[in-house]
Amino acid sequence: MSTTTSSNLLQTAAQAQARQAKYQQRKRLNQLALTLSMAAMLFGVFWLVWILWETIRLGVGGLSLALFTEMTPPPNDAGGLANAIFGSLVLVAMATLVGTPIGVLAGVYLAEYGRQGVLASTTRFVNDILLSAPSIVIGLFVYTMVVAQFRSFSAWAGIVALALIVVPVVIRTTENMLILVPASLREAAYALGTPKWKVIIMVTLRAARAGVITGVLLAVARIAGETAPLLFTALNNQFWNSDLSKPMASLPVTIFKFAMSPYENWQQLAWAGVFLITVAVLALNILARFITRQK
Repeated sequence: MSTTTSSNLLQTAAQAQARQAKYQQRKRLNQLALTLSMAAMLFGVFWLVWILWETIRLGVGGLSLALFTEMTPPPNDAGGLANAIFGSLVLVAMATLVGTPIGVLAGVYLAEYGRQGVLASTTRFVNDILLSAPSIVIGLFVYTMVVAQFRSFSAWAGIVALALIVVPVVIRTTENMLILVPASLREAAYALGTPKWKVIIMVTLRAARAGVITGVLLAVARIAGETAPLLFTALNNQFWNSDLSKPMASLPVTIFKFAMSPYENWQQLAWAGVFLITVAVLALNILARFITRQK
């Protein structure tokens, strides 16, 4: 009897020792994973802080009233970015107005009507391709389909290119937000005899509006700094222009042009433009997070 008891005690001790060894091994792996995660986070934050610091240090010095009231100047002359700021606002606003309804309607179809259909699967596949496609490819496509056909660069071509970037972002966000709406809300509305189109407008979209708005804001933040599509479509304009059928200045293209130049005044204006875009994108991201948090 004592031999059996001793054997059981030894077996229990061996199992406890094995469990302790496994625990120590998992603890070491956990500490290693945490260390690597913290190192990766610090690596990313370091570059982000450095970029923000350089943007603030070099950009704030170029802020002045003339920056918002005067046109882009010739080399070694005073001026501002009024025409580029106006052009960016017009292009981004118009592209958002064009792309958002298309994206929301497509997202509603994917989430409410065609979750399992062939058309829905094809749409999701094409949307994923557009999401991952480089913006310069979209710019070249619009150049071939619009600029080359009309034989003229124009703000309309830039709007089409930016809208093609907005659409897939809004589609994906709208679909995901609508899918997250509980089915019980739809069933309760159907039980009251509400038609499906009204359920979508009054129930599901209203319940998911914070997420949809967040997706739109993130799409706006993405296109606000796009340069490549505009180089092939809206091009640039040194003067004030409100005619959408002609080339139009924009902050990203102006920054690209001025930053590559050897002229000090152009470089200072380029850094001021970078600061403006950075502040605008940061404000949009903060607004998107605030809307989500409030919801």
